[in-house]
Amino acid sequence: MLTALVRAAKAHWPYDAAFLAAVRDELTVRPGDLERFVIAERDGVVLGCYGIGGTPPAGELTDLWVAPGVIGTGLGRVLWDHAVASAAGYEYLDIDADPYAEGFYLRMGAERIGESPSGSIPGRVLPRLRVWINGTRRATVRSDDEADRHREEDGGAHHVERGRDTGPAQPPGHP
Repeated sequence: MLTALVRAAKAHWPYDAAFLAAVRDELTVRPGDLERFVIAERDGVVLGCYGIGGTPPAGELTDLWVAPGVIGTGLGRVLWDHAVASAAGYEYLDIDADPYAEGFYLRMGAERIGESPSGSIPGRVLPRLRVWINGTRRATVRSDDEADRHREEDGGAHHVERGRDTGPAQPPGHP
């Protein structure tokens, strides 16, 4: 059921038959994989799914697939929002994105951090993306002495919100 969805979703993009045959094994969902999947269905029909893996604090969005007939309906965003909301305990999720899906992930707030080799095709690379959970990039906690030293080293006070350095402090009333 999920393997058919994943393969159909991949075939939605302009890949030729030789490419789809080369990635066939990588697009197979095995019984041991099912525990990490969340499935979206309507009236018993599977419309999409996603999977999260990794060990906190480092997570990975291993899969996010939408059936070709519902691409563009907002289901991808619903799955994305659910995945990010369910990733409590992770600082971030990394994503090895299909090049055709990179724009979607960037619109959702992910950032490109590099490239990853394809698991199926030697020499092919995939965009490596990252989304920070709850918008926090780093949860750096400093002692008061360390914070004072940091301010002296960088020449000014910084506003820190929930463990996140948000840049130079602004005077009251400054936008």
